[in-house]
Amino acid sequence: MNKQLLSIFVLACSTYSLQAQVNQGGISESMLQKIQQSYQGTTADKAIRNAIGNNDIRKLALNQENLKAMDTNFSIKVDSKGITDQKSSGRCWLFTGLNVMRAKAIAKYKMGSFEFSHAYSFFYDQLEKSNLFLQGVIDNGRKPMDDKMVDWLFHNPLSDGGTFTGVADIVSKYGLVPKDVMPETYSSDNTSRMGDLLKQKLREQGLQLRAMVAKGAKPAALESAKTDMLGVIYRMLVLNLGVPPTEFSWTRMDASGKPVETAQYTPMTFLEKYGDTNLIQNYVMLMNDPSREYYKSYEIDYDRHRYDGHNWTYVNLPIEEIKAMAITSLKDSTMMYFSCDVGKFLNSERGLLDVNNYDYASLMGTTFDMTKKERIQSFTSGSSHAMTLMAADVDQSGKTKKWMVENSWGSNSGYKGHLIMTDEWFNEYMFRLVVEKKYATAKVLEVLKQKPIRLPAWDPMFAGEE
Repeated sequence: MNKQLLSIFVLACSTYSLQAQVNQGGISESMLQKIQQSYQGTTADKAIRNAIGNNDIRKLALNQENLKAMDTNFSIKVDSKGITDQKSSGRCWLFTGLNVMRAKAIAKYKMGSFEFSHAYSFFYDQLEKSNLFLQGVIDNGRKPMDDKMVDWLFHNPLSDGGTFTGVADIVSKYGLVPKDVMPETYSSDNTSRMGDLLKQKLREQGLQLRAMVAKGAKPAALESAKTDMLGVIYRMLVLNLGVPPTEFSWTRMDASGKPVETAQYTPMTFLEKYGDTNLIQNYVMLMNDPSREYYKSYEIDYDRHRYDGHNWTYVNLPIEEIKAMAITSLKDSTMMYFSCDVGKFLNSERGLLDVNNYDYASLMGTTFDMTKKERIQSFTSGSSHAMTLMAADVDQSGKTKKWMVENSWGSNSGYKGHLIMTDEWFNEYMFRLVVEKKYATAKVLEVLKQKPIRLPAWDPMFAGEE
């Protein structure tokens, strides 16, 4: 065999070997034939296929055996203070946090209808998050663009979601104002377009800051450039949300609508009178995350709303211990910030969260058997929505049967603006609960003394409620 033929032979063998290696992990023709045999095309399969092709899967999987009349009586209940509506925005975390304070203010001053301004707090939330991103870009400016942190920052420059930590950080720094002093706008009710423009501008500014760092810009020059950039963001926010008030006059009404008191306020003096000035110190966030060790404190890096604020920190506990503290709080007429994976098994028409609402297994002819731990680890489930926990139904034996939350989707959604969840659903899809420290157990307070275990920004638990 001459050298030319030998070279061709070696090349052919190498190519064949490479193709064989590739085909080992691909779908071969024989494998495809075996896969195709899993669908037999029976009359039952055809009927299901026809049904799914023309209908919402949830309607077809709706479990008829679970449509009995819903029990709406609760043994422990804090009266709702009126249903709010976050409209088409991801501000559930903000509505929920302010609703907890609102309930206390209404009870203390015997008011009727009353809301804090969500637009005001949201304005400064977006400004602070913009600074968090830009300063993060500066801090990591010498790292390559494909560095994990840099990549994460540019993927997540801004969002309208968040957690109770954001409520605490924003309110403690900027105070509160009544809703009628800074009302909602179209952009606050419908945040996506404004958010897209802000993110586009922030990414552009982030690249500009990286270019300055690469050229050896001094910290003072970077700070000056960042300030100018935030001025652009501030103007965009004003155009969308309005000018945040620095002082205002406001008249408090009683439950019958009669004026009681008119006074001058700043956002901070209004917070001092009608809100809670110790949100950071007085509350603890509890988490049920079976993928982590219990009785440990954790914090998520960059999961905060202010650069100079607090990373979201929680105490991880078994679900039954969280329930016990929730019931203690409710018995003392105190609502709580609560978050969960609200999209799982939600019958929105009834306002019921029940793992038996939909029988997807029978419809699809397979099982969906991941545990809560496995769902977290595989990003299948996580905290997606915050609401205000306001009721529990406990029988004479001490067993909790169901729970109820005040939602922020308007009074026509769910059960009169509320959602009712079975205790089984609570076990599987509840994630976070914020309780006042006076309702926390001694064991929780002891865990709080630990130095939190810091998890990276891309941890499965990072995602804020929307």
